[in-house]
Amino acid sequence: MNIENTKAQMKKGVLEFCILSVLSSGDHYPSEIIGKMKEAKLIVVEGTLYPLLMRLKNDGLLSYRWEESASGPPRKYYKLTALGKQFLKELEITWNELADAVNKTIQKNK
Repeated sequence: MNIENTKAQMKKGVLEFCILSVLSSGDHYPSEIIGKMKEAKLIVVEGTLYPLLMRLKNDGLLSYRWEESASGPPRKYYKLTALGKQFLKELEITWNELADAVNKTIQKNK
């Protein structure tokens, strides 16, 4: 069994939750999202992020706006919609329940 594959699958499972959580602090453009994820030691590349942002936008969880940049082309800033905020709250509840269940299972089996 390949541990790296298992670790990658675990990270993919929480990527959407983490991106929505980053956006809960305000509007961000993709490079900022990648930077915040990197700070948390969750490495995500543009080729993964952009399709996910598009899917979340198409699902009504995100919206975006263009803003001129003094240092280059305009930037697309993403933000949570009202539906996205509600979805994130539900994910947080589910995450906490799951983390609690996993931690209890791990502790019982030590």
